[in-house]
Amino acid sequence: MTPDPATRWLVRPRPNPRAALRLVCFPYAGGGATVFRTWPDALPPEVELLAVALPGRDARAREPRFDRLTPLVDSLADAIGPELRAPFAIFGHSFGAMVGFGLARELQRRSLGQPVHFFASARRAPQLPERIPLHQLSDPELVAALRQLGGTPDEVFDVPELVDYFLPIVRADIAVSETETIGLDAPLSCPITVMGGAGDDRVTVDELDAWRAQTRGPFERELYPGGHFFLHSDRDQVLGSLSRRLTRAIAFAGR
Repeated sequence: MTPDPATRWLVRPRPNPRAALRLVCFPYAGGGATVFRTWPDALPPEVELLAVALPGRDARAREPRFDRLTPLVDSLADAIGPELRAPFAIFGHSFGAMVGFGLARELQRRSLGQPVHFFASARRAPQLPERIPLHQLSDPELVAALRQLGGTPDEVFDVPELVDYFLPIVRADIAVSETETIGLDAPLSCPITVMGGAGDDRVTVDELDAWRAQTRGPFERELYPGGHFFLHSDRDQVLGSLSRRLTRAIAFAGR
C-alpha cells in the first residue's frame, strides 16, 4: 500500500478523528512540528492540532529543503489539500505565517476550500517586501542576527556541529519567506487575526496592520509584550486568544 502523502507533512500530537475543527500550525524558520507538541493541552478539546512537518529537518532531515515559496506551497497543497476537510483554521509564526497564507491562497485557487480563520503571527503582511533581508547575510552575520532575535538557545550557536546542521535549514526557510511576495488580487474571505510582539524589532505595527488588505472578512490585530518569539514568552495569552476564536469558529460552523 502506498503511504498517504499527508502523513509525511502532518503530525498530530493528540489525534482526534471526530474533531469539530482542525488547526494547521506552521513553525518559524528552523522550527519543526515539535514547536506545537504541547499546544493541544491548552486548546479546546474539539480542536485537533495538525503540526506541519517540513522537509530538511527532524524525521525528514534527508529530504531536500525548499528555499522558495511557490514550490513549497504547491507541494503542500498536493499533499495535504485533500486532508483539510472543513472546517479548518491556519496558524503560522513568522516564516510559518507566510507559508500558511500561501497555502490558504493556493487552496482557494484550486477550489479546495479555505480556512474559517487565519492567524498570522510575527510577520509583516505578505505583499510587503523585506526591508532587511537576512538570507543574504554571511554565516557569522546570520548567527548574530538570530542571537538578537532570540528563540534559539545560545548554546546551539556555541557548538560548531549544531551550527553546521541548523544554519542551512534556517537560511533556506528565511529565503522562502523573503524572496517572494503575495499580491492583493485574491483576498481571503475568512477573518484574519494578526499577532505581534511589542518588542519585535523585525515587524512594525504598520506592517502587521497591512494584513487587513488580504481579507474581505473581519480583521483584528493583537500586540503582546514580548519580542519576535512572543509565542514562547507570552504562550498562555496567545493560546487563550486562539482558543476563544476557535471556539467561536466552531459555534459558527455548527449553525
